[in-house]
Amino acid sequence: MSDLFKLIAYFLRSARGFRSRAAVIAIVLAGVASGVASTSFIALINQAINRGAPGVGPLLGWFVALVAFVPLARFTSNALLVRVSQSAFHDMRMHLCRSILAVPLRDLERLGSARLLASLTEDVGTIGNALGALPMLAMHVSILACCLIYMGWLSGRLLALTGLFLAVGLAAYLLPVRLAGRHFRLMRQTWDSLFRHLRGLTEGTKELKLHRERRASFLSDFLESTSRALYRHTVAGNTILAAATGFANILAFVLIGTILFAVPRLMPVETQVVTGFCLAILYMLNPLDMVAGFLPVMSRANIAVRRIEEISGSLAASVREPLPDGLVPASSWNHLQLAGVTHTYVRERGEERFTLGPIDLAVEPGELIFLVGGNGSGKTTLAKLITGLYVPEQGEIRINGDAVGADLRDHYRQHFSAVFQDFFLFDYLHGLAAPEIDQRARAYLRELQLEREVTLEGGRLSTLALSQGQRKRLALLTAYLEDRPIYLFDEWAADQDPDFKRLFYLKLLPELRARGKTIIAISHDDHYYELADRIVKLDDGRVEFDGPVAGYLEMLGERGTVDLAHGAAN
Repeated sequence: MSDLFKLIAYFLRSARGFRSRAAVIAIVLAGVASGVASTSFIALINQAINRGAPGVGPLLGWFVALVAFVPLARFTSNALLVRVSQSAFHDMRMHLCRSILAVPLRDLERLGSARLLASLTEDVGTIGNALGALPMLAMHVSILACCLIYMGWLSGRLLALTGLFLAVGLAAYLLPVRLAGRHFRLMRQTWDSLFRHLRGLTEGTKELKLHRERRASFLSDFLESTSRALYRHTVAGNTILAAATGFANILAFVLIGTILFAVPRLMPVETQVVTGFCLAILYMLNPLDMVAGFLPVMSRANIAVRRIEEISGSLAASVREPLPDGLVPASSWNHLQLAGVTHTYVRERGEERFTLGPIDLAVEPGELIFLVGGNGSGKTTLAKLITGLYVPEQGEIRINGDAVGADLRDHYRQHFSAVFQDFFLFDYLHGLAAPEIDQRARAYLRELQLEREVTLEGGRLSTLALSQGQRKRLALLTAYLEDRPIYLFDEWAADQDPDFKRLFYLKLLPELRARGKTIIAISHDDHYYELADRIVKLDDGRVEFDGPVAGYLEMLGERGTVDLAHGAAN
């Protein structure tokens, strides 16, 4: 019973607002009223039996009233529960989604996308399945207790009549079940769309954090609308099933009425048989399957509650970042500086801690900077620090002389368009729905030689099923359309063939610089280093070189001479 109380307590916490709590109270009252009314049949049946056939006339009105009230109370309780619970689940999903976007990226990486998706999908659904049965649980337990007392008294002589009613009830039940099945199929299809959007939320966090308009479009136009569609189909399907269940209950009570009022007039029946049979019908309306199936569901639901609360606790423990909505563009800038910035993390293998920094770096408008260094030197980590996706553990980032704190970080990110190695592609150009966006995008598709593979209509890309190199070109397309003042490319050309490498370095980067954009490109393509204004080289988390290309090439030449001399001496 402790699991049951925990589940009810969680449900009450999730039902926010006066109207939701009032609906919860109505659910409880409807369930209690249904149970009381169902139990009242015992007294009514006993009185009818004790008075005999001639004296049952005055009780008929009460019986009809109970027949109408009990299924209505059950239907009301179930229908209200579906609405309140699904509304609570919708709020829970959106609260978790917004919390994910408000938590620093490094904290999300520690939690892992799989854990987040499990809570957003499986755990919420498991809790929903358990809560859907709560209003009927107490009633079913009571019914089973009574059935244990009277089950041995059932009479086989009335089984034929019961079978006839069951056949009619089954036939009448199939039509609404089929109608509800349509909603459940739509619900399942909608769930697929929701899962895709949730995957976009977790895997595209960097892109959403870096672009406010995309984030607002993604949340309101896609994620929230799909979640609401799931809510509508779930409510409709379960409401129809609740109505069908109510009709089945009415039919069962009609059977009881027939046994009580018609059968005694047609043939002699012992009082004990009538009593036992009526009580069995009253208290065996599928309660056994309900209770037996609910126990493991309740256990899984409480596990899901604990997992969601753990996730919520982990998210709440992180420092929240204000994520304002709106269409405020990035402000003009004239100087970006990293002053003594450090970041420490544990490498993927083992417990070795890697520290990037302290880093002192200045970036000026219109520069083309190549960020170079060996694998594991900290280039991608530095890129995430520069773009504001990572928060410095020490030191600070300044833009136009102002330190980038929590209240300014989202505004700071709006200065950047980035294509990281682990980039994510959205199938819709979120936040870029200007009237001319399709025309501009098609021009870039032609320039990137993707017009045959991908079409664009209404801001939606026709496919994302492309090679990695083509997908990177689509990511570059999105970055171009964003038209931000600073561009960051994390080894963009690594998956491109030689022709597209030349296009990227010799045409696209110079065009961006000619438009006044600042470009930071992580690259191993030393054949193109001479195009840069500056080279910044990292080695084991430290800036080993920061200066013009000629100085970097001179440093490499000196090292080569030393290496040759060292080899000759050996």
